[in-house]
Amino acid sequence: MKKLTYLIAVIIITSCTQRNIETPSSFDFLEMFQKVQWVDLTHSFDENTVYWPTNVSFTHDTVSYGLTDKGYFYSSFKYSAEEHGGTHFDAPIHFSANKNTIEKVPLSKLKGPGVVVNVSEKALKDPDYLISVEDFETWEARHGQIPDGAIVLVYTGYGQYYHDSEKYLGTNLTGPEAVPELHFPGLSAEAAKWLTEKRNIHGIGLDTPSIDYGQSKDFIVHQILCDNNLTIYENITNLEKLPEKGSYIIALPMKIKGGSGAPLRIVAMIYK
Repeated sequence: MKKLTYLIAVIIITSCTQRNIETPSSFDFLEMFQKVQWVDLTHSFDENTVYWPTNVSFTHDTVSYGLTDKGYFYSSFKYSAEEHGGTHFDAPIHFSANKNTIEKVPLSKLKGPGVVVNVSEKALKDPDYLISVEDFETWEARHGQIPDGAIVLVYTGYGQYYHDSEKYLGTNLTGPEAVPELHFPGLSAEAAKWLTEKRNIHGIGLDTPSIDYGQSKDFIVHQILCDNNLTIYENITNLEKLPEKGSYIIALPMKIKGGSGAPLRIVAMIYK
């Protein structure tokens, strides 16, 4: 319990520091914790969960539901899905041989101060928009250099279309014939190189189906980020609820041994 309290205190102090809020030298951890706002950045998994058009979708079936012969209620379900779908986590091995699988990604890399870069004004006008170095430099001009260990989240505005395939993916088609028709924003190769070479971040995510834009043929952004042992979060939500600076992100994937990806529960902590 003491370790948990200490961790919470560290996170709160980090959040305060990021938002330029003065933190007293002595304070009540519990009182501070009660002032923390949590924001869930995760879509629920169900029959409508978004998967890559060629991937097997999520299924959730009933094993048991109701009163047993002994008179007590019992429910149990089974599910199946591919690793990459819905709000999910890409481990570096996804696009880079011999890099970390899910269970080998250090816990220290699954958290960090949140950096929210809002490109929605541009992206909603252009479904093939490529998030640029300039977009990150514009954020830095307002808030200072992206801090070491940051979790960078890009708000494109596409999360609002999550349950509308034509708007979110660019097509209602499924299977291989859908892939050439995909249209949604993603990170440019130049921006991926800039983040890996010029900054020291822990991970990057966005509210679209892929960190590479829909028309990508070689998934070069995945290659660049994974080669540099960065983790990626796709299909996240509620980014409009976060400040551009001043949140703390915790991204915990299902711990699949040997996994290239996994369902992700990602949350943000904001000190009010």
